[in-house]
Amino acid sequence: MIIGIDGNEANVEKRVGVNVYAFELLRAISQLQKNGAINHKLIVFLKRPPMRDMPKETQNFRYKIIRGGGAWILTRLIPHLWRNSEKLDFIFSPSHYVPPLVLQPRACSIMDIGYLKYTEQFRKYDFWQLKYWSAISIFLSKVVFAISENTKEEIVRHYPFAAKKVVVTPLAYDPNLFNMGVAKEDIERVKDKYTIVSDYILFLGTLKPSKNLESLIEAFSTINRQPLAISLVIAGKKGWLYTSIFKKVQELRLEDKIIFTDYLPEEDKPALIAGAKVFCLPSFWEGFGLDVLNAMACGVCVVVSNSGSLPEVAGEAGIYVDPNSSKSISDGINKVLSMDNVEYNRLVEKGWAQVKKFSWEKTAKKTLEALEDVPR
Repeated sequence: MIIGIDGNEANVEKRVGVNVYAFELLRAISQLQKNGAINHKLIVFLKRPPMRDMPKETQNFRYKIIRGGGAWILTRLIPHLWRNSEKLDFIFSPSHYVPPLVLQPRACSIMDIGYLKYTEQFRKYDFWQLKYWSAISIFLSKVVFAISENTKEEIVRHYPFAAKKVVVTPLAYDPNLFNMGVAKEDIERVKDKYTIVSDYILFLGTLKPSKNLESLIEAFSTINRQPLAISLVIAGKKGWLYTSIFKKVQELRLEDKIIFTDYLPEEDKPALIAGAKVFCLPSFWEGFGLDVLNAMACGVCVVVSNSGSLPEVAGEAGIYVDPNSSKSISDGINKVLSMDNVEYNRLVEKGWAQVKKFSWEKTAKKTLEALEDVPR
């Protein structure tokens, strides 16, 4: 089978969320090819040359550069696919956006559809693009990949016609990076880099309304009044509608207790996670929650929302909180901070058992098997 893949989500420097998913999926598929586990031919379409860490080309894995800018799918990819010079059997978009008006069977990946419930948390242009193009992609695709069972349930609830074509392919983590062997020297290096001088609670993700950072900051303000020296580190790039986050910090006079790192380079991520006392993700919803896995793999206890996909990601290892209550978030964090070593290590062991259920190799195999099963 000859599979075309839109690789642009993977081919970016600062990868978050869907970018990490697309990159790791391509890397896992490439590795399966090298190991002889699959013999499909893959053609990865890009609007610019591949970055240095993208999988290397082989006889059955190659890149096709179709240069272009805005509206690239519509103005550049679709005309190329109409020519179909590669004789593609499938075109797969590891994102919400498949090319319409092409003859090849299509598949898409849906991260989440929280935008349908929380419309106010998106800029108008982003919301309308997500709403309509995602619906078109779900309608046109022969296979719709959901990154969690919760995402599948939401897709089927909103688009019942898609029930038989939604396949769950959970995300995973890289055990070579995220593990309990992160060097203490590296942890100290990262703490020095971001001027972290005390124990800390860590949030890691894009700064945007769905992450519920204002409630986390309110929760931290009550913890900060207690007699212990602890900081809150908020790591991640600015997304959209984020100015109220910084206003909340000023309002509560926590400027000297909250550290913003901005975008966190990949080389700093394992050490920053491993050095935390608690990893907290109090989102209103998550399609998956990649860094929850990363934190558990590094031996850090996680405090997460009791909504969306997070319970299926954290399993029995999670301390669950109500994202609509800053007190609940505060109580969850305090529960971890007040644990003795035996209790904490018991929770760490549960986290380590949980992360073993996930691997990018499994995700890649299940993705390819679903494409193979589609009648052609």
